[in-house]
Amino acid sequence: MDRVPFRVTQAALTYDHIEKLPVSLLLDNIRSMYNVGSFFRTADGAGIESIYLSGITARPPKNAITKTALGAEDSVRWLDSPNALETVDEMHGRGYEIAAIETAVTAVDLFDWKPRWPVLLLFGHEVDGIGDELLGRCDTFVRLPMLGVKHSLNVSSAGAIVLYELLRKYRAA
Repeated sequence: MDRVPFRVTQAALTYDHIEKLPVSLLLDNIRSMYNVGSFFRTADGAGIESIYLSGITARPPKNAITKTALGAEDSVRWLDSPNALETVDEMHGRGYEIAAIETAVTAVDLFDWKPRWPVLLLFGHEVDGIGDELLGRCDTFVRLPMLGVKHSLNVSSAGAIVLYELLRKYRAA
């Protein structure tokens, strides 16, 4: 069995060559606090940089977030983003690839996507998706391959898949 080398840092255990995965999330209008908590927990596990919370997305501290985050809301850097468009523009100006996780005709399959680090991932409302203005600011549209009759996953489940695929790609680079 191969063992992955790691070392202890102040924040947590990290892989030997990754301090933080150069990925941030923008959660815009996520209506379920349980989904928000799940994003925090996955973000902690994947070691991302930060989460931006925008629109109706709940901010910690909230019991429903804590229930699924299990304390990750205290270990993951998060920022209130009163204006998602300004956050996207700022991150783009800092060199981030802006990637919408959204089914679109021009979307690239997650497993074929070659991200340009650093990356800002956009996730939107569980039913309505990401708003048109935000979509207009994106560099890339990424879709998860869906082989069944359903065309989408729960937003936080999709987030977990995308984050861990990005972690795999970053480690391989």
